Amino acid sequence: MARKKRAKPKEDHPSEAWLLPYSDLMTLLLALFIVLYAINAASSKTNSEDVTATFRHGFNAGGISFFDKMGSQNGYTAYLTEDQSKEKSVNNYVAENDKLEKERAKLEAYIKENNLQNEVSTQLTEQGLMVRIKEKALFPSGSADLTNDSDRITTVVASVLGSVKENVTISGYTDNVPIANSRYPSNWELSSQRALNFMKGVFAKNPQLDPARFQATGYSEYHPIVPNDTPENRAQNRRVEVLIARSYSSSEMQTIK
Repeated sequence: MARKKRAKPKEDHPSEAWLLPYSDLMTLLLALFIVLYAINAASSKTNSEDVTATFRHGFNAGGISFFDKMGSQNGYTAYLTEDQSKEKSVNNYVAENDKLEKERAKLEAYIKENNLQNEVSTQLTEQGLMVRIKEKALFPSGSADLTNDSDRITTVVASVLGSVKENVTISGYTDNVPIANSRYPSNWELSSQRALNFMKGVFAKNPQLDPARFQATGYSEYHPIVPNDTPENRAQNRRVEVLIARSYSSSEMQTIK
């Protein structure tokens, strides 16, 4: 009678449950080293709030699980890129502002040296460096032809505009007294031609200027700086303005805190 074969005992396999926490641990360590490396490479100005934001980007704090939907390296890099871009914009604004301040100081020194205080003024505004020139320093009354004395103004303005790279707007303004002659039927034509002729005078003094940076426009009587109620006030409103426009806005100062 044939003997029955014994069934071989089943072999016990070790549990693989440890693989899941192990893989989570390795993922955590990898992400941690990526974040630490990025922090070390970041600007030395990084503060505790930046570090907190870094970990939030790196680990997606507040998710369903600590490891679930973990932020990627690309996400953190995007955070740094935005931060560094803001800092670069601030630096650009500060550098440009310093440059415009220096150019204004040069103009003010020239104005004082040539006793032009009653004819030319400068102002640094949110829009840029403004140079305001009264009519009597440039044109005869009711005319857009530059006088010989205007050379002392066009020369220094051309020099300053050659030292900067910002865009430039040259604007002509009149008072509210109507004009009507064969050359200028209205204050629109007079103010526009004055702006254009002044720009031509500046180019004549510095042919190296890039015309693509410039525009000339006339505003007639519609943007007075003082009421047109006295002869003195009307004289102030008859002017040419040169605006060296900022390339960077002061709003860029609202950056990393």
